[in-house]
Amino acid sequence: MTGFASPSSPVAGQLRELQQNYDAFKAKGLKLNLTRGKPAAAQLELSQELLALPGKGKYMAEGGTDCRNYGVLQGLAEARRLFAGMLGAPAEQVVVANNSSLALMHDCITYALLKGTCDSAAPWSKQGEIAFLCPTPGYDRHFKICEDYGIRMIPVAMREDGPDMEEVERLVAGDAAIKGMWCMPKYSNPTGTTYSDAVIARLAAMKTAAPDFRLFWDNAYGVHHLTDERVEIANMLELSARHGNANRAFVFASTSKITIAGAGLALFAGSKENVKWLLGRMTPRTIGPDKLNQLRHVLFLKNEAGILELMDRHRALIAPKFWKVLQIFAGALAQVPGVSWTRPKGGYFISLEVPKGCARRVVALAQEAGIELTPAGATHPYGKDPEDRTIRIAPTFPELEEVALAAEGVALCVLLAAAEKAV
Repeated sequence: MTGFASPSSPVAGQLRELQQNYDAFKAKGLKLNLTRGKPAAAQLELSQELLALPGKGKYMAEGGTDCRNYGVLQGLAEARRLFAGMLGAPAEQVVVANNSSLALMHDCITYALLKGTCDSAAPWSKQGEIAFLCPTPGYDRHFKICEDYGIRMIPVAMREDGPDMEEVERLVAGDAAIKGMWCMPKYSNPTGTTYSDAVIARLAAMKTAAPDFRLFWDNAYGVHHLTDERVEIANMLELSARHGNANRAFVFASTSKITIAGAGLALFAGSKENVKWLLGRMTPRTIGPDKLNQLRHVLFLKNEAGILELMDRHRALIAPKFWKVLQIFAGALAQVPGVSWTRPKGGYFISLEVPKGCARRVVALAQEAGIELTPAGATHPYGKDPEDRTIRIAPTFPELEEVALAAEGVALCVLLAAAEKAV
């Protein structure tokens, strides 16, 4: 019968052999985790000195600010200067907050929903249905914020140079309900894509039906290089201002994968009007950030060169893990139809594309074999990958030997799932 293999066919024989190999791998009783892009313990050790800073009695910042006390909502002046270059903004247009940039993104959306932006005639929640453009594959936590607040998500295909700009421009020009767009412009999660200068220029200049449209410019991996090349991107804030859209971008970053993930600093940059808007919204929420943490980061990192030097040390620890995964995938999967993967120059992820309809099966097989992967579909709005193809691989957290074992196991699961589908 067409579409079925006889027990003696080559395909059936291959499936039996793969099943035997899989059973042997599963029998090892491994417990490996490639789910989230967490720094490894060795990376956290690079910033161990922070735990002793600023030191007893060393709590005064410049200008006589006592970091033990309330106040300084925008963040210490020296902290804003330290990260200004990384954000591409003058220090006076930078806000330094507590540890989570995701929390800042969440707050900016809720503030806009409840109060509107500085360009809004009314709160977003009073303007009818709200939608966001979501370059896909993308970051599941971005999508979760939208889903939690009932913001309709519109997937836009991610190309090699960034989102499909013809589709983006068409959508934002024709629909005033589209109030925002998620962007990870450098080493994007999960594909590692870096937006080209041409794409960034078009995002800055495009016409939008909504006068209060915002780019949520999440530059989480701005200094997180995996090669000797330090990829640079165009400055969104400068380009937006040049095209008469100075308030278009909310720029976010953090030190979470630079220093200590659970005790870093969240960063925001924007136009003067956007900074004023954010500080006004923050005023009822907090009397100020943790300035002792800001002070110790300034003392530890010192300047932009200090940040880059530390990131070179991170690269030395995690780049071999990425290259090991890529080496194993190339050896095992290069000839498999419908299988491909990204080769990022930075960031924390590899995006693995498996044959259509196989991603959920691969993840299930991996879990049975002791390998935890991010759920299939997490890279798409509402957790639904229409082709069931994309799997996010996060190599940073396990030790190198564990990463190699996990990559071998994932490759075996891909082969088995593909063979099952072919039978």
